[in-house]
Amino acid sequence: MHLRYSYRIYPTAGQRASLARTFGCARVVYNDALAVRKEARKGGLPYPKSTDLQKLAITAAKKTPERAWLASVGVDPLIQSLRDLDTAYRNFFDSVSGKRQGRPVGLPRFKSKRDARQSLRFTRNGFRIRSNGKLNLAKIGDVRVKWSRALPADPSSVTIVLDPAGRYHASFVVDVEPVHLPEVDAEIGIDLGLTTYAVLSDGSVIDNPRFLRKAEKKLKAAQRELSRKAKGSKNRAKVRIKVARAHAKVADTRMDWLHQQTTRIIRETQTVYLEDLNVRGLARGRLAKSVHDAGWSTFRRLLEEKAARYGRTIGIVHRAFPSSQLCSDCGHRDGPKPLQMREWACGVCGVLHDRDLNAARNILAAGQADRLNAPGGPVRPGAAIPRQARPVERGTRLGDLPRTGVRAAGAGGIPVP
Repeated sequence: MHLRYSYRIYPTAGQRASLARTFGCARVVYNDALAVRKEARKGGLPYPKSTDLQKLAITAAKKTPERAWLASVGVDPLIQSLRDLDTAYRNFFDSVSGKRQGRPVGLPRFKSKRDARQSLRFTRNGFRIRSNGKLNLAKIGDVRVKWSRALPADPSSVTIVLDPAGRYHASFVVDVEPVHLPEVDAEIGIDLGLTTYAVLSDGSVIDNPRFLRKAEKKLKAAQRELSRKAKGSKNRAKVRIKVARAHAKVADTRMDWLHQQTTRIIRETQTVYLEDLNVRGLARGRLAKSVHDAGWSTFRRLLEEKAARYGRTIGIVHRAFPSSQLCSDCGHRDGPKPLQMREWACGVCGVLHDRDLNAARNILAAGQADRLNAPGGPVRPGAAIPRQARPVERGTRLGDLPRTGVRAAGAGGIPVP
């Protein structure tokens, strides 16, 4: 499987100038090639091939006075920018034809030099790692790298990223074999929320850290300072970096916390069941800021990626499953309840339920029933049967629970964007 390892790099002033020049050349080649394809489509001409675009936008362009400066940078990032354009068109056509899942993908657009994030990619021919630990980039030189950990294998490519906060990163792609952790006899269901970040079916609770809310006062002050600066001034550019760094600190802290939580869950659990939340829809409501601050989609993505790497299983329960309306003890459906109701008693068996813990247990039971196709799964969350002692007769169901459709993420590879 392919994995990415990202490290902070510290180029010198001259190397930053060379990187800025390379960012600009790669952007110009991308835009020139996109313009050629748009003109061909408008004129009803055949679709230009990648090799023809490379000859036109790079080889021939270097010989013209208008694009002669393309020869001052390495050719590898320029070729990779054309491959990125091919990927963008391929994603668009796959999205239109239905081959690509997820949200629709539009046609490629022209890149701007004012984009806050810049990137370029080098393949094996364009970079090497020196014995002294520095990263050598073609026509840029040896760049100092902050190695937080060793690479598990020789990288096949490296992407140099300049983020909005003015920081440079080197993202290496390596090919490694999955490392399966020892199997454990533990399965959990997770109910995600905002009051508490997550409640697990075994009773564990993960508090919501609310990183954005805690940093909101400083962010507002920095944003007000930015609004007072004249547009186009150097002072405004300085304050813009200050605001970007404040936001980057919040995002980095959240990502580090999510990595810690997901790693702990994957190590301790063989199978994890989650609810397929409509995060995009929730992010358009009155709780939009809190939903974005929670990062539920990143939490799920990290769980799926780590499960694929370490031999665990992730089950996704359909979003229409009424996890908060069902009694996890008897299966009676008690109807919808307002969000402010945190506890409720079943109208049939009289058991008092914590809303989130009851939902987590229902997610676990529904996920187990669908994953096993109901051939001997536990009748209810409180009656879990050990893996090796489960019966094989068919027909065991969780009361009157609807079928939910679990999508499993096994130990396959992780696609690299």
